[in-house]
Amino acid sequence: MVGTPEVPFADVLGQESAVKTLERALVVGRVHHAYRFEGPPGVGKELAAFALAQALVCEAGGPTACARCSACRRAVTLNSDDPRVPLHPDVVLLGRGLYRGLLGSNSTEATGISVEQVRRIVLARVGFPPHEGRALVFIVREADEITVQAANALLKTLEEPHERTHFVLLTSRPSRLLDTIRSRSLPVRFGPLPDRVVRELLNRRGLDPELAPLAQGSASLALELGDPEARAERDAFVASALAALSAPDLAPALKVAEGQKGDRDGLRAGLAFFAQAIAAEARTLVPTSPDAALRRALQHRTVLEAMRDVERNVQPALALEAMFVRLRSEC
Repeated sequence: MVGTPEVPFADVLGQESAVKTLERALVVGRVHHAYRFEGPPGVGKELAAFALAQALVCEAGGPTACARCSACRRAVTLNSDDPRVPLHPDVVLLGRGLYRGLLGSNSTEATGISVEQVRRIVLARVGFPPHEGRALVFIVREADEITVQAANALLKTLEEPHERTHFVLLTSRPSRLLDTIRSRSLPVRFGPLPDRVVRELLNRRGLDPELAPLAQGSASLALELGDPEARAERDAFVASALAALSAPDLAPALKVAEGQKGDRDGLRAGLAFFAQAIAAEARTLVPTSPDAALRRALQHRTVLEAMRDVERNVQPALALEAMFVRLRSEC
């Protein structure tokens, strides 16, 4: 299940303003044809998108979802096999790499949502009415990963949508979307979650609620922090990075860089915790050694810049090598 089918929007915690905006649009019957849900990762954007889709396809026909009919349940239940998409035929999910099997081995989508995915999943479907009568809803994960060619292929549909067709674009980096996409979609903003909400989510999973302040308002980051395997990997990366920083030469740093060739998301997470470790040390140094604290602050900025380089698809090994060279010069 994507969300809790018994109560629409129930799982969207800490986002009262966004939820009220969507519920008001449903009640007055003025749901926009293209929304842009903006906010940090892990704050409820996708849950809200599926709750909105559930309301739009509900068989009861009311302004909000009944959460009990077959359509409501299928709208928020993902296929157990690949591609992991909703069982309801009128709730269509897009995302980088989601349709590898359908698009073929030549469509790796390593750097973004391809024009081929847009053509075969959206444009081939959007010209037809909903299969079950009420609405057709497209949800786009990490919409800022849409390639320029794919975004251009979507423009006409976003500008002149078919009747009862809605798009929900999810993004944590709205500035990376084309201006033409932003101008054709209505923003709904999602903020970082309050610590009390993150603590509640951790408690529900039986995880340490004291991790909440470290999660930066992100439920997904909080759950990752509490996962023992992910925590071990993160701690190992941070330990090796700190050791490389204090080593007599660059050899350990180059070894760390060479070992980071695959998972960009995992690397960004590791760098985030590395930055956090440096920031924590800087805070402890402020009362006794302000000069050392300043050097740590400069290093913290350098790690954040490396994270941005990884997000811009700089080769991970090159990004890390450059980061370590700068960090060592700032010691």
